Amino acid sequence: MSTTFDALIVGAGQAGPALAGRLTGAGMRVALVERKLFGGTCVNTGCMPTKTLIASARAAYVARRAADFGVQINGPVGMDMQVVKARKDKVTLDARHGVESWLKGMAGCSVFEGHARFVSARSVLVGDTLLEAERIFLNVGGRAAIPDMPGIQDVPYLTNVSMMALDVLPRHLVIVGGSYIGLEFAQMYRRFGSEVTVIERGPRLISREDPEVSSAVQAILEREDITFHLNADSIRFAQRGSDIAVGTTVGHEVLGSHVLVAVGRRPNTDDLQLDAAGVAMDARGYITVDEQLRTNVPGIWALGDCNGRGAFTHTAYNDFEIVAANLLDGANRQVSDRIDTYALYIDPPLARVGLSEAQARQTGYAVRVGMRPMARVGRAVEKGETDGFMQIVVDAASQKILGATILGVGGDEAIHSILDTMAAHAPYPVLQQAMHIHPTVAELIPTLLGELKP
Repeated sequence: MSTTFDALIVGAGQAGPALAGRLTGAGMRVALVERKLFGGTCVNTGCMPTKTLIASARAAYVARRAADFGVQINGPVGMDMQVVKARKDKVTLDARHGVESWLKGMAGCSVFEGHARFVSARSVLVGDTLLEAERIFLNVGGRAAIPDMPGIQDVPYLTNVSMMALDVLPRHLVIVGGSYIGLEFAQMYRRFGSEVTVIERGPRLISREDPEVSSAVQAILEREDITFHLNADSIRFAQRGSDIAVGTTVGHEVLGSHVLVAVGRRPNTDDLQLDAAGVAMDARGYITVDEQLRTNVPGIWALGDCNGRGAFTHTAYNDFEIVAANLLDGANRQVSDRIDTYALYIDPPLARVGLSEAQARQTGYAVRVGMRPMARVGRAVEKGETDGFMQIVVDAASQKILGATILGVGGDEAIHSILDTMAAHAPYPVLQQAMHIHPTVAELIPTLLGELKP
C-alpha cells in the first residue's frame, strides 16, 4: 500500500511535532512516523525526567541543610526511591501523552507508528506501508554511545536510558565519563545517598570548558564527597561477585554495585537505509547538512541531534524554527545565526553563552574580562549558596560581548540577559546601563561589566 503526502516527518522529538503543526497550518497533508516514544530524548530519557530527579535530589539536599537555616527536622532525611521514580514517571508520561495526543488530533496530520526505512529519495517504508512525499524531514535523534571497552559486554552496565527504570538506591554508583550527563547523575545520586565515583579518561572534567571551570565544578562536587579518578587509561570491566569492577591502570580497580556509562552520544541513523536515498553522512554517522539544514539530496532535511549541529533540546527546536521560517515565511535563516548557549544542571548550574575566555583569546580578540565570585553576589549570600563565579568576556575594540560563564545559583536564568544583548548585537554599555531588579543574580551583570580588565 502506498500513500502520498505533501511532507513526511520521521521522528517525534523536539523538532518534528512543532514542524508538523506549522506545515499542516499551511495546508499541507503531513505524515509523521514515530517508532517508539513520542517526545524524543528530552521528554522520555533526557531533560524532563533527569531534571525531575534532580529536583528530588535537591529537596533532600536542602532538607539535610535545614539546621543551617534554623529549621529543625527530627530524625535523618531518607529517600523512597519508588516514590522518586513514580514522580519522575508521571512528569514524563504526562508530557509524552501530551505530544502524542496533539499529533493524533492534529487536522491534516497522519501518524504512523513503526520503523521508517528509505526506499528512495522520495519514499519511506513503515511496516508494509509505503509513504511518499516531495519533502522529507528527519528528526531521529541520538542515543548513548558505548565504546568497545574490554569486558563491557560481560557486565550489566546502565546508560542514561536504563537509569530511568531504576527504582532502588545504588550502594555505590560508578560513572564512566566526567562530562555533562555523567556529572548530573553523579550529584543527583550522591544526594539520594549513594556512594559515587566518577572515572574520566581525560586530565580534567568537562574538557570543553576552560580549565578554571573544570576545577571549580570538580571542587563543588568533591565537597559533596564524590570521588574522581582522572587520566584513567585502559578502562575495563569485570564481574566480581555481585559487584562490577571498573579497572583503569594496572592495580587500580573500583568496585561498584551499579555502573553508568556516559561517554558520549551517537546519532540514530544507522538503520534508516539512508544510502537508498543517497543522503550523505560524516564519519561518525551524523547527517551532513548545510546552513539551512538541507541534506545533499534536494527535498530532504535533517533536524535535531542527528545532524551534528547541536546536541540540545533548544538547538533541535531552533532547527525547526529555521526550516519552517525558510520554507513557509520566505526567510533566509541559517544555523550560524544562532549563538551557542547551554547549561550543565549540577547544583549550582553552569550556564554558558558564546566564547569562553580561552576561545576568545585563541580566536585573536583583544579581550576585556569581568570576574566576580558568587560569594560577592548578594542573592547567593542570602540563599546560602555561594559556590561558583560569574565571568563575562568582551571585545575591547568593538565593545561587543563575546561570551559569558555563570557557575552559580540562578545562573541558568541570569545568562539570558547576556544572550539577548548578544543576539541584539548591542555593545556591552547597553547592558551595563540597564537597571536590574534587586535582589537578583542578574543585577550583578552590569556591575561585572563595570569591572572589565584586560
